[in-house]
Amino acid sequence: MGIRILLVDDHSVVRQGLRMFLGLDPELIIVGEAVNGADALQKAHDLHPNVILMDLMMPVMDGIAAIETLRRDLPEIEIIALTSVLEDASVFNAMRAGATGYLLKDTEADELCRAIKAAAAGQVQLSPQAAARLLREVPAPNSPERLTDRETDVLRLLAQGLSNKEIAAALVVGEKTVKTHVSNILSKLGVVSRTQAALYATRIGLA
Repeated sequence: MGIRILLVDDHSVVRQGLRMFLGLDPELIIVGEAVNGADALQKAHDLHPNVILMDLMMPVMDGIAAIETLRRDLPEIEIIALTSVLEDASVFNAMRAGATGYLLKDTEADELCRAIKAAAAGQVQLSPQAAARLLREVPAPNSPERLTDRETDVLRLLAQGLSNKEIAAALVVGEKTVKTHVSNILSKLGVVSRTQAALYATRIGLA
């Protein structure tokens, strides 16, 4: 069973290129393409992808708005912002909207394949440039609720890029338990994504 991918970009040549080289990996299955955010919402509901590669600058509905809606309606889908834009506001807004990752379109093909597989496992995927900007832009939450020792353990592993399954194995607990801890961590820190939680951990020296 491969990883089901939906490609979202208003440029057909970009979609064709992605389809061509992602199709070379037997673990990745391109289930559809969308030309804007509104189209992506419809296709996501119809095709049930595991991962969406989302351009940000598109007509009708942009990627940020689409990510926000998808995160609310289909939270099980992981979304990687794949864009040529590296601006502080763009990076921050994509991650705040709930993207799992932020990669640039000049990312090497094999690196993108690895990122898709990691995102499908719930791991945060950021280009080095995006990570640097996010760390500078995302402030530490004001007086976050105190985390339990176990939640701190989960946050430390999450910040190291481990998936829920890997965290569960490391702590010898069930994956469902880890999901509950992650949900509690996000709530206590007042953040909406694993990425922001990981950045918080980095900021306070936990990672």
